[in-house]
Amino acid sequence: MIPIKIGLLREGKVPPDKRVAFTPAQVEEIQQRFDHVKVVCQQSAVRCFSDLEYQALDLEVVSDVSDCDILMGIKEVPIHELIADKTYLFFSHTIKKQPYNRGLLQAILKKNIRLIDYEGLKDAQGNRLVAFGRFAGIVGAYNGLLTYGKRYNLFSLRRAYECFDVNDLKLELRKVNLPPIKIILTGAGRVGKGAMETLDTAGIRKVNADDFLVKEYNEPVYAQLSSADYHARKAGGHFNREEFHSYPERYSSLFSKYTHVAHILLGGAYWNPKAPVLFTREEMQDPKFKIRVVADITCDINGSIPSTKRASTIPDPVYDYDPKTDSVFPPYSNEHYVTSMAVDNLPCELPRSASQEFGRDLIDRILKPLLRKDVEDIIKRGTVTENGMLTEEFSYLQDYVNGSA
Repeated sequence: MIPIKIGLLREGKVPPDKRVAFTPAQVEEIQQRFDHVKVVCQQSAVRCFSDLEYQALDLEVVSDVSDCDILMGIKEVPIHELIADKTYLFFSHTIKKQPYNRGLLQAILKKNIRLIDYEGLKDAQGNRLVAFGRFAGIVGAYNGLLTYGKRYNLFSLRRAYECFDVNDLKLELRKVNLPPIKIILTGAGRVGKGAMETLDTAGIRKVNADDFLVKEYNEPVYAQLSSADYHARKAGGHFNREEFHSYPERYSSLFSKYTHVAHILLGGAYWNPKAPVLFTREEMQDPKFKIRVVADITCDINGSIPSTKRASTIPDPVYDYDPKTDSVFPPYSNEHYVTSMAVDNLPCELPRSASQEFGRDLIDRILKPLLRKDVEDIIKRGTVTENGMLTEEFSYLQDYVNGSA
């Protein structure tokens, strides 16, 4: 087979991401499994796996990756760092027509780059094959518990980024000591499962949605809600999942009943802007509204949760929200405010573990079609640009590229 050289990119976006597509051990595995492939690692002072860790396995660390055929990063590559006529894999954040990255996609087309977006790598049924959702859920739920403990001076946890890896974080969860409060978790995908992993590790019991509403407990509990638990058809009749996903505007929210009994909300469900919001700012002003800590893991700004007014950062993860004035304040400043965690890059707090799982999925699901034959059109479905043009799959982005969308 024709030799292929892969370069692991140094992250150039500011602030730089510490994650990487493959760990040192995974690079070694790739070169053993694909004898026509060589992987080099671009020098980086911030990557969670140091240059020395790659070199310890006799892997090549280089400053210049311009001789590579395929370049793999995590976040968007700065425009001035793009190398013409290469194949790139990274999260471009362009396929939803994000206005701030229009120039990036225009530059990719101009430089004749073949862009494969991780977000577009799906199976024939439309399921994503690689993602960081589990770690967003793990860290998001952890931050929610940490925030509640800090707000009420119950316990103190190290920040997730201070933990060496996910196993270290799970040991930290032994410190969680909650009163008999109730926690709502929305979402059943990767994010929801990751959040559930944290809650289970913390020893918090899961109960069903109906019992959550009416029963009292002498221990902390959580309920994982599906869309059917808090949506009703406006026209009456039973909840229909397929209809809800296709026509969410046909449904209204029943979520407020949960806000009257819950103390923490972990938002891990995908939200369609056409769907009803979970609750309104006016509902937050109701004396019956009990939620005092919101961890919006999906971080939909001005989306389904009114308190998510802006994204927070890893150094400053929380802020207070006053529903009466619709204003944001420093965290823990008033007992009547809702404390909100809305970090939009949660997996970056556990970069070693997140990279390891992401690289595992890439090896098991993506490398064979990428480096040999794309029998199931996995790479084809994820390819945004090729030969200086948008592919058929992403032709809907043309008005976005033109500046008219």
